[in-house]
Amino acid sequence: MIPERYVAIVPAHNEEGAVGGVVAELKAFDPRLDVVVIDDGSTDSTASVAAAAGAFVVTLPFNLGIGAAVQTGFKFALEQGYELAVRLDGDGQHDPSELPKLLAPLDRDEADIVVGSRFAPVPADAGGNEHRPALARRVGIVFFARLVSFLTHQRVTDTTSGFQALNARGIAIFAADYPHDYPEVEATVMVYKHRLRLVEVPVRMREREHGESSITALRSVYYVLKVTLALLVGMVRRYSIPEGNP
Repeated sequence: MIPERYVAIVPAHNEEGAVGGVVAELKAFDPRLDVVVIDDGSTDSTASVAAAAGAFVVTLPFNLGIGAAVQTGFKFALEQGYELAVRLDGDGQHDPSELPKLLAPLDRDEADIVVGSRFAPVPADAGGNEHRPALARRVGIVFFARLVSFLTHQRVTDTTSGFQALNARGIAIFAADYPHDYPEVEATVMVYKHRLRLVEVPVRMREREHGESSITALRSVYYVLKVTLALLVGMVRRYSIPEGNP
């Protein structure tokens, strides 16, 4: 069952134009849902806008990157005793109305982590996804989906999705150890190495209305090379599993 208290982790860097609406939508979705915004060293009013909208705010001293921000959110969830967490970005692309799709497998104890996928098969009558990543990003997404599927022996379709729901075991593992820099692909391999049950569900994504993505075509090339190497290293790395999580 969904616990009485659970938390939404929202990493954000210079998202003053969007983060207030994200917090408001999450608050409207479920009154049991607390919201923590991890302000990743923003130079704008992200922190004050999030606080005014009703979120807890953890401000990092400078921009540490998405991986560090997300791990900070998991540490907050663990320290505050939350048994369930959802994660979504602060730019407004993830629609909180899609959260029931992510929560349902956890509620049925069919998964430890549920990922909202832009590319998972959807019923014929459900309509398509309005969000279309840029070509360079689509190529990278397909490449990593196939590579990770091969390495983990489980078909995955969207290894770069930051729209997720996790139970207490997933929270504990990612609070203790989470990849930095470009984390989501490596984290999918961590899920496999820690024997967590991963389920993907199809979700709709919205177009970014404020700010710009930090992933350029040149950075996409760097991303592919770096993360591919990290994945191969990750497959032979010994992970320390937190106490009480066999």
